Amino acid sequence: MFFSISIFSSCSPTKKLRSKNVNQVVETARSYRGTPYRYGGTTRVGMDCSALIYHSFYSVGITMPRTSEAQSGMGKKVPTRNIEKGDVLFFATGKKKKKVTHAGIVTEASRGQVRFIHSSTSLGVTEDNLSNNYWNKAYLFGRRMF
Repeated sequence: MFFSISIFSSCSPTKKLRSKNVNQVVETARSYRGTPYRYGGTTRVGMDCSALIYHSFYSVGITMPRTSEAQSGMGKKVPTRNIEKGDVLFFATGKKKKKVTHAGIVTEASRGQVRFIHSSTSLGVTEDNLSNNYWNKAYLFGRRMF
């Protein structure tokens, strides 16, 4: 009897855990809002985009590599149309159009609108919209870490 009840349960423990972890990652990232950008920086005094991702995922026990290029090999690739809160977006903001040089964490994804938090060289840790012309052109792909 217990076995059949657990099969038909609509909300698995795995989904609840993923949702809790996603929310923790986004909350941690948002706690850094306003932190100035610093290349190679890893603290609230100044941080780069990969440090924001590193600290945010570390808050749920996931140890990420330290650079956005190395981080881009983690997790599972997600089609743009399936991007969800907590996914990591990767960008080519340098001269090489396919080389990952920047990353951010999706904070909201609904009705075709994707917002992400990242450490911008001009504004520090801030949220932007993927539909912004600059980010849309630089966007490469998204990955899901859990």
